[in-house]
Order: sequence, then C-alpha cells, then structure tokens
Amino acid sequence: MMYPNKLLSIKSVSEMIGLSEQRVRVLVRENAIDAVRVGHSWVVSEQALEKYLASQGGPVPSNHARTDAPLPKIKALSFFSGAMGLDLGLEQAGIPMLLACEMDKACRRTIATNRPDLALLGNLWDYSADDVRNAVGLRANDEIDVIVGGPPCQAFSTAGARRGFKDDRGNALLKYIELILELRPRYAVIENVRGLLSAPLSHRPHAERGEDWTPGEGEHPGGALLHIISLLRKGGYGISFNLYNAANFGVPQSRERVIVICHRRGDKVPHLVPTHSQNASFDLPRWRTLRDALANIENVEHHYVEFPENRLRFYRLLKSGQYWKHLPEELQKEALGKSYYAGGGKTGFLRRLDWDKPSCTLVTSPNMPATDICHPTENRPLSIEEYKRIQQFPDDWTVCGSLNDQYRQIGNAVPVGLGLAVGRAILSHMSGEESKAPGGFPFSRYKETDEESWERQALSALSKREVFPQINLAHFLIGDDFL
Repeated sequence: MMYPNKLLSIKSVSEMIGLSEQRVRVLVRENAIDAVRVGHSWVVSEQALEKYLASQGGPVPSNHARTDAPLPKIKALSFFSGAMGLDLGLEQAGIPMLLACEMDKACRRTIATNRPDLALLGNLWDYSADDVRNAVGLRANDEIDVIVGGPPCQAFSTAGARRGFKDDRGNALLKYIELILELRPRYAVIENVRGLLSAPLSHRPHAERGEDWTPGEGEHPGGALLHIISLLRKGGYGISFNLYNAANFGVPQSRERVIVICHRRGDKVPHLVPTHSQNASFDLPRWRTLRDALANIENVEHHYVEFPENRLRFYRLLKSGQYWKHLPEELQKEALGKSYYAGGGKTGFLRRLDWDKPSCTLVTSPNMPATDICHPTENRPLSIEEYKRIQQFPDDWTVCGSLNDQYRQIGNAVPVGLGLAVGRAILSHMSGEESKAPGGFPFSRYKETDEESWERQALSALSKREVFPQINLAHFLIGDDFL
C-alpha cells in the first residue's frame, strides 16, 4: 500500500534496495534519489523511492527457483549470465536456459524482467551443485546437457593488471571449472577475452621485475589456460577452443573472444562454423556492416550519453570512418594532449564509425576519452538502441538500470550471433553431424590460436617441467602423442 507522506531513513532505504548506506547518500547527493533534510538527517519519501526504483528497473530481484513447468528436452544452465547475450544465442539455436546466475544488480533486473520464469541465483561461491539442481528442479540423477558461462574477464585482460588467479575474478573461473566437474554436464562452454591465451597462473607486476627477471613458478605465459585444461581433462572432458572474431558469424562488429567447448565423453567438438568472411572468400557472404545493423532504426527514440564540447569540436571535423589522425596536423596534439606522446597506435581516440564496415568492439562506456565511439554522421556517441542492434539483442529486450548500467551490460555481453554459432556447434555434435569450418579459415587476426597449435607452442616454451608443478602434463596432447 502506498503512503505518500511516509518518510524513510537512509538506513531503511539502504535495507529496502540492497545498497550500502554510503551508496544511498551518494545517490541523494547526485539527485538520483529525491530527499529532504529533517533536522540533522536526510529522509526519503516512499514516492521518491518508487520513482528511483522505477528508473532502475524495479527492486533487485531476489534469488528464486524456476517456475513449475515441464523440463525441455535439452537442459541448459547459464552462469555469469550478464545481459544474456550468449544465452539468447543458444536459445535461438534451440537450447533454452533453465537457470541464470548473476551477482550484478542491474543485470539481475534485466534477467528477471525478460526471463521471469528462469531460476535466478547470485554469488556462485554461495552454492553447491545440489543447490543449483534444486533451483532448477533437477534430481541428482537427472542429466544436465549444457552449461555456459563467461567468468569475469578483467583478470586476464591484456589492458589491465592481469592478476589472473590471484584476483577474485580469476578465481571465479576456477570456481566455474569446479562446478562443471561437480555437475558433470554433457557439454560445457567457457567464454573469455583473448588475454586468457597468454595469462600466467601468477602475474608479477612489471615494477617488481629486475633487469634479469625470468618467469618463475606459475609465471610463464599461458599458465592459466594450461591449468584449466589440465583440470578438465583430468575430469574426462575433451577440449576444443579457438579465438573467434564475431564478425565471421554474422555479427556486425569486430570482436574477438576465446570460446572453449568441453565434451564429457572425451572427444572434441569441432570449431565453430563461420557464416561470413571478410572478403567474401570461402564462398561466404561478406561481413555484415554497421549500415546493415542500424537499418530502419531512424524512428526509434535514442538514449545516449553526451560528448563534452572540447571533444565535439574535433568530431565536427571528422567524417565517417575517420579518427584523430585525420585531423589537421596542427590539431592532433591539441586533441590528444599528453596521450599524443604515448606509445601504441591510439586508435581508440576520436573514432567515427564507418557505415560500410562492422563496428569496432563495443566498450562499456562510449564517451571515455581513449575509447569513445561516435556515430558515423551524428555528433554523439552510439545510443543504447544502436548498441543493442550491434550486439544483436532484440529491439524489445529490456536492459535495466541507468544509462551507464545499460552501456556496461550491453558492452560486456557476448554477441548473440556468436552464441548462436556455439549452440549450433553443440547441437551438430549431439546429432553426430559434426559440421566443420572450411580448411584454413582465418577465425581471427591471430594465427595458431586453436587448442592443438596453442598447446604445442605453450608447452614447447617450457624449459623445465617444474615451472608448472600444479599441472599434470600427461593431460596434454601434442600431435597424436601424449607427453
């Protein structure tokens, strides 16, 4: 019941919406929550609280079991579900999800709004395999067909500190592997960033390395993935993986991700089958473009953040497909400031997208100075609606939270088309068809990123086997021979 004049303390609001009191005070200062001062304290009316919750997509959904409905033929579970891009792709292939597991409050709202019948769980560390089965309505002997998940990738990103398994986010991947081995699904999928291919088990910051530093125990590149493969193969799973550019699967975006597919029977699932190619080679159509993605979006109401004026004045000088290097030379230093003298190509600065190419990789905030993404012709960042199109979310897919929350959720998502390719590969293997990619197809910009080529390189780089005492090297196949 609504009591318009009832006032709530900051503590009460904190308890009601699941945020800390400090965070609620910040929201009050930012005018995100309307509040009034009574004496020495701030109070919030129920109307103001309801207004805030409505703007965020409602209260944070609590954990709940799946609604009582018949179980589908293929039983699939999703972990680290985010905005459900990977899950939507598998769903389109014919593999519906029974459960989503996600901690992020905005993502939980998005999941519950669009898929209210799914079981919803939170922190993965809080649940056993039995808890997961109970939430879905599965008995101990019921088969689980597919588990999918993209554990937080920042711990392995080449752009960050790369703390790997020392980072809680890195440990999330180990927890996910542990859950796979406990639940024993027929197929398991692990999605992550390219940095997983080179991440060590243990990372030593560059500031702590001397001139004569050489990798010590667990510090060799590739150690994290070698450890994961060792654990899964010890559990009887066959492993295949590669680095895939989503543009090769009909996604209007150049975005590279590692996809690992595990099969409980021990044999390998073939690599994903591409549907497009960059230059119409391999008898496939060309990559889809930004123009394709944004067709018929003219009459949609767009929601977007703004560029500051000191950047807009440079964007007004750039045409579709151009970036800071296309500015007059006398303006380039002014546009980049101190970053002008930094190393690297700096291709993320002042980018206008090209109508006739796929989008660049979408980021979680399109108006940040070094990663901004501008519309090809309009003087603004891409909108939420355009982000959804590029990541192939349905137009009616509700993404909850503030603008920043929405950008973050969509920017972090797996493109739906890449998820569709994963689903098709699994279903093809289930049926015994085993469709295969054309020989020599370039899945990404990089070579030798498939499991056999990568393992051969990673293991041959080890000068001493004791570098990885945690890893049982008997689980690694080099050519046709086990080490």
